[in-house]
Amino acid sequence: MRIGLLTEGGYPYATGEARLWCDRLVRGLPQHEFELYALSRSAEQEERGRVPLPDHVTRVRTAPLWAPADDGRSYSRRERRRFADCFTTLVRGICAGGAEPFAAGLYGLAELAGEQGGLYAALRSETAVRAVESACRAPGASRAVQAAQVPDLLAFVDELERRLRPLSLDWYEEQGERGLGAVDVCHAAAGGVAALPGLLAKRFFGVPLLVTEYGVQLRAQYLEHSPDERPAVRALLAAFHIRLAGEIYARADLLTPGNAHARRWQERCGAPRARLRTVYPGMEADRFATVGEDPGCGDPDTLVWVGRIEPAKDLIALLHAFAEVRRAEPQTRLRIFATAVAPGYLSDCRSLAAQLFPDEAADAVTVGESPVTFEEIGGPEAPSPADAYGAGRVVVLSSVIEGFPITLAEAMFCGRATVSTDVGAVCEVIGGTGLVVPPRNPRALADACLALLRDPERAQRLGAAARARAQELFTVEQNVNAFQEIYLHLLANGPARPDGEVPFAQPAEARVPGHWTSPTWAAEATV
Repeated sequence: MRIGLLTEGGYPYATGEARLWCDRLVRGLPQHEFELYALSRSAEQEERGRVPLPDHVTRVRTAPLWAPADDGRSYSRRERRRFADCFTTLVRGICAGGAEPFAAGLYGLAELAGEQGGLYAALRSETAVRAVESACRAPGASRAVQAAQVPDLLAFVDELERRLRPLSLDWYEEQGERGLGAVDVCHAAAGGVAALPGLLAKRFFGVPLLVTEYGVQLRAQYLEHSPDERPAVRALLAAFHIRLAGEIYARADLLTPGNAHARRWQERCGAPRARLRTVYPGMEADRFATVGEDPGCGDPDTLVWVGRIEPAKDLIALLHAFAEVRRAEPQTRLRIFATAVAPGYLSDCRSLAAQLFPDEAADAVTVGESPVTFEEIGGPEAPSPADAYGAGRVVVLSSVIEGFPITLAEAMFCGRATVSTDVGAVCEVIGGTGLVVPPRNPRALADACLALLRDPERAQRLGAAARARAQELFTVEQNVNAFQEIYLHLLANGPARPDGEVPFAQPAEARVPGHWTSPTWAAEATV
């Protein structure tokens, strides 16, 4: 079976949120042929290179979302009128909240790009800016959108061109070669722009579309915020992502959210329940086996936190909570292990820790030491994540925003008792094998930590239950087996093949008039 795997900012690049689970999925299904179609987010990401790929990855096609994409194509008068009609329909759907106009405009632009070439110049033209301005002033547009000024319109058109760049790619149909329009299944590793090529493959070639979201792209768009971003631009981009998510959820043959939290987001955006199936992300349980099989390892008086040090993790609340713990149990320590950091926030946390916990010394000749330490995964004290989790008996998660809490699942594989804030998919992941408190409540967080520190037998029982749950639900094996079954199901229910044709020998495909041109900024790498 040929699987077209669609990614944005992740696999096969060396960095990216979806890199690990995509790599595990591909390596876990060597009986299938994978073709990778990757959108990159930055020059730095491309400079870091790609991860080594197995032999059954037969093709890698890449295209940047960050670099200029002018292929030098200019449209005739007739083509410009056609573009203006399609683009006006699209932006009216964005501004006035119409799903049907949005879809009609989107696919109209895709047909134009497939027949006549890339949309770069047209999308950045005065015609496009005037169409957006007219849509913003039309009845039904929100107040924030109606307030858009010329700088807002220019900024939005620039961002929209980047997000619509997959419409101009030559990935779909190629002379002498089978493209994305000829694979058996398109599997988008995320929603949003990553799934846009899959939408086109389904629309024009009938390829079944599978969309996996472990973090809902629409939710991520809402959470992203730049101090320099103008309110009108933010409102326009949010409206675009709402329409795109609705179209993806309506057209996908199957949606596989990574947890119930993501599933609820999809349902609220119109995803039919009959086409939703929860598939938890797969993790390598063997990496944590040594710690998990030794419940007695780790300091019983040490609390452990692991993750990216950033505001969403709310380490400020954790430090205030630990101050309460420390007053009740003076021998307790807190070890913070960073997988990555936001430098400014790390400085704030260090300053607060220094204020709350002045260096302590046992006598007049001993060097003082703080009960809170900031360390890195890969350092001498914690060469691996398993070593970090094994440093204590209780692992804490203090986030105010979470999707699927990976670090919490890793702590469960290590047999650690956990104290977590009730955000995202936390309750679904732990399933009663840990303590859960409200976010932004240092007192509740401190009380839960003290409950486990003072009752080591309870902490051990919870840790054992957590490990059993993780091994049942969150392993690579269960993830790979689920997608193997899904691929076969989608292929079996895909377009019918001519009588007498050998199954799997030739993929089902449909053709549309025209040709898909090849922009100069879209690169190909043959594996």
